[in-house]
Amino acid sequence: MAYKKIGKQTVGLSEGVRIVSAASTVGKKEGEGPLGKHFDCVVEDGMFGEASWELAESKFVQENMALAVQKAGLSMEDMDYIFAGDLLNQCTATTFGVMDFQVPHFGIFGACSTMGEGMGLGAMLVDGGFANYILVGASSHFCGAEKQFRFPLLLGDQRTPTTTWTVTGDGAVVLGKTGDYPIITEVTTGKITDMGITDANNMGAAMAPAAANVLLAHFRDTGRTPADYDVIATGDLGIVGKKLLVDLMKQEGYTLGNAYTDCGVEIFDAHTQDTHCGGSGCACSATTFCAYFYPQLARGDIGRMLFIPTGALLSPTSSGQKQNIPSIAHGVVIESHLRKENLR
Repeated sequence: MAYKKIGKQTVGLSEGVRIVSAASTVGKKEGEGPLGKHFDCVVEDGMFGEASWELAESKFVQENMALAVQKAGLSMEDMDYIFAGDLLNQCTATTFGVMDFQVPHFGIFGACSTMGEGMGLGAMLVDGGFANYILVGASSHFCGAEKQFRFPLLLGDQRTPTTTWTVTGDGAVVLGKTGDYPIITEVTTGKITDMGITDANNMGAAMAPAAANVLLAHFRDTGRTPADYDVIATGDLGIVGKKLLVDLMKQEGYTLGNAYTDCGVEIFDAHTQDTHCGGSGCACSATTFCAYFYPQLARGDIGRMLFIPTGALLSPTSSGQKQNIPSIAHGVVIESHLRKENLR
């Protein structure tokens, strides 16, 4: 009997799983944005001293995931599993980034929703008694993503107004069983949605319906409303996608209000940094959560948060064959350990 299941798409964790630490390493452009002072490390050289963008991304993974473990006061030997992924074909940035850690590894792909997928799966594994500590991370690199999904940068193609800027960096957390840390209490797993979007330069429009699916499922399963959350943060819908989500939820009778924001809107200044609709990429929600939202949860400034990374499930092959862009999102409820309900 699935006694931890709440409704169709949500599970409740028995004791709650602690987010013991969070680490964020980003590139120069991210460091120049509104959240620049919050990141653990800003790398001025996008190549990170490597010979290619892909190798640079692997170095972001390696350095930042090691930093997350260090910030937890633990070692790699303490990690039971790694859940991590990226945007490159076959998740090679992650493979080469974590290989030397020699920790049992689940390579995952949820496109830009990967951080939510990893946190959800990792939390369920810890809650189920299968692990004491799990390292979760997600990465992306602007240059590598442009090369793979759109056009080589050397062509100098003009970017359309609906495009977003893939975040360069890596975000990582360590999940554990106990301690005075922010707590994952519930996980709402999304369904693949397809609203017929085919434009690879309009990721926000493709992913907004997936975020709506998770929000509606979560509210239906838990009986809550947007008013029950201090912060609702989607992954990387950007300016266009954020507006679409607000409209979609209004059609369903929900007003998201001032508690709602989007990591793609938070991480860049779209006007001064020429990112058009904001940020995207696996590292967008991962680094924004780790650098900006996690400290607020740890301090108790945020009592309860619904974190919903969003992902567009396209590939160069599917786009080349003119297929639609399906999308998915995953929701994770995180509560401050300082909330009265969580004091034990």
